[in-house]
Amino acid sequence: MTYSAAPADPASATLLAGVGLDLRVLADGDADAFAAWIQAVRRGFLDADGSADELETRRELLAYRRKSGVYDPTVPAPGTPVATLASWIGELSVPGGRDIPSCAISSVTVAPTHRRRGIARALVEGELRLAASQGVPAAVLTVSESVLYGRYGFGPAASVASLTLDTKAATWTGPKPEGRVDFITRERLRDLLPALHDRVRLSWPGELRLPGGHPERVAGINPAAKDAAARRAVQYTDATGAVAGLAVYTAHENHEDFARSTVRIGYLLAETPDAYAALWRYFVELDLIGTVEANELSVDEPLLWMISDQRAARVRIIDHHYLRLLDIPAALEARSYGAAGTLALDVTDPIGISAGRWLLQVDAAGVGHVRPWDGAPPSGAVEVRLGVTELSAAYLGGVSLATLAAAGRVQTSDPAAAARVLAWHVPPRQSFWY
Repeated sequence: MTYSAAPADPASATLLAGVGLDLRVLADGDADAFAAWIQAVRRGFLDADGSADELETRRELLAYRRKSGVYDPTVPAPGTPVATLASWIGELSVPGGRDIPSCAISSVTVAPTHRRRGIARALVEGELRLAASQGVPAAVLTVSESVLYGRYGFGPAASVASLTLDTKAATWTGPKPEGRVDFITRERLRDLLPALHDRVRLSWPGELRLPGGHPERVAGINPAAKDAAARRAVQYTDATGAVAGLAVYTAHENHEDFARSTVRIGYLLAETPDAYAALWRYFVELDLIGTVEANELSVDEPLLWMISDQRAARVRIIDHHYLRLLDIPAALEARSYGAAGTLALDVTDPIGISAGRWLLQVDAAGVGHVRPWDGAPPSGAVEVRLGVTELSAAYLGGVSLATLAAAGRVQTSDPAAAARVLAWHVPPRQSFWY
């Protein structure tokens, strides 16, 4: 049975039935059920109701997702769920230029009329049990409220930066590539984006393959898109004629000082250093612009070393992409490592999916091998006792085990040695919400 066609988790369905609620997985092609479901999602995220055209477009774009709803037969509109969740199996980039299947979770809402009844727990834990039962190594999500998901074993694995740049206080000092930046239609950007993102994403731990419908969302090509008409798209073409960079942005007029208007970059994707430099130079030197804003950037952006004054940039780091390991041996063997060593991992799990003891042995080439262990740790191994939340947070290299040990979240016989093994030279990121 495929993941998307699997029935609702029996334990969660039983738990919710005990409080008079019905957990259902929406059937493919049920337009009426989807319309009610997506309106509940929009309500949960403070959006206005969508038009019929918007709903039909969303149904087509989200057809690949498994959609669950919790229904209360006693409410005035029993066909509209009081809680929602969507998921699909995506590909998560991990250190070493590879990826692993991951259960991507989205659209998690609970109506304010039905809080504190265990509904969110039943939905999320049920989806995690399903993914684990099908051999999926990890689950991921981008979170609106960061305090909610640690209880399920998720850890903040990839932080991102939000940047506000005063272009009047900083000039461009970076490279000036020979290629060119040109305006393109939003339709062309939509068509170019998937392949370019796929070529780039494996170099960034934490990135997901673009899900269905996302290129349309970035480009603003659907009836539900906000400020679509205001979006401008550009591409960078290198000296050979190959497209190596894309960006989408909107301009916002400063009515008091037109020459200090604002540009908001909705998405910037660069395959090469030249593409990165050319696109950022374009924005830093854009006429009539005094402020450039961008979100979902790396916490270690080269841009800060390409302008004359780093103090012209205000940077805010926020947690963004949360990860939850489900099959620890499979996940650990899929990534590469920064140093050789042996870690004896003793992992606890608040919901019992991934608890256990594993010996991670990393060779000089950075390849890890995992096997169970019991009794005393093997000679020479660094013992590490931690929860699945902490291991998930450290898995992509976004936080050091030494830092977690200093925070009292990890117990280990040698924090520095443990940190060296799991470290990675590229900070993780996730460049979009889902």
